[in-house]
Amino acid sequence: MATTPVRPGALRRAAEEIERSTELRVEIIGGALLMSPPRRGKHAGTVRRLRERIGSRLAGGLGVYESASVGPPDAEDDYATPDLLALPVEWENNDAWLAEPRRTALAVEVVPTLSPVSHLATKTSWYAVAGVPTLLALDPRNGSWTLYTHPRDGAYQGILHGKYGEPVPLPAPLPAELDTSGLPLYAPRS
Repeated sequence: MATTPVRPGALRRAAEEIERSTELRVEIIGGALLMSPPRRGKHAGTVRRLRERIGSRLAGGLGVYESASVGPPDAEDDYATPDLLALPVEWENNDAWLAEPRRTALAVEVVPTLSPVSHLATKTSWYAVAGVPTLLALDPRNGSWTLYTHPRDGAYQGILHGKYGEPVPLPAPLPAELDTSGLPLYAPRS
């Protein structure tokens, strides 16, 4: 994952051009371009399994989306595209491409193989400031997960850590628990 500063006002155009000309996924977090490689292999497998496990148990009126972005109303260029978003299905009928953070039931981030710890911390802070009520971060490098809830004053007040194999207790309107058993682990780096 790389961060590239770009002149204000040109961020969205730069992000769109980079996505068009490369295979990178681009987000604008705190006024900086954040680029990630495309999901492949175990990362993609983790996202697929989570989508199935969450989507099959969602209450009516909510859907799980992989290619959805969320952006705060007060930052024109900033937006994040998590690996999964649980949103009201009415979002499908909206012409706005950004989902409202406070209407997002869940954002899920799966840490890429080469991601620095600072990028996850930056994105976690960004989600809290934006007001996303629930963030789930999974780290296939070490088989751990962290659930962040109750954003207030730019920080999540509820933080719960666990390991793969332990269920994630999700708040309503999400399913009561998310099974993390059998999620793939990245091979150790040499």
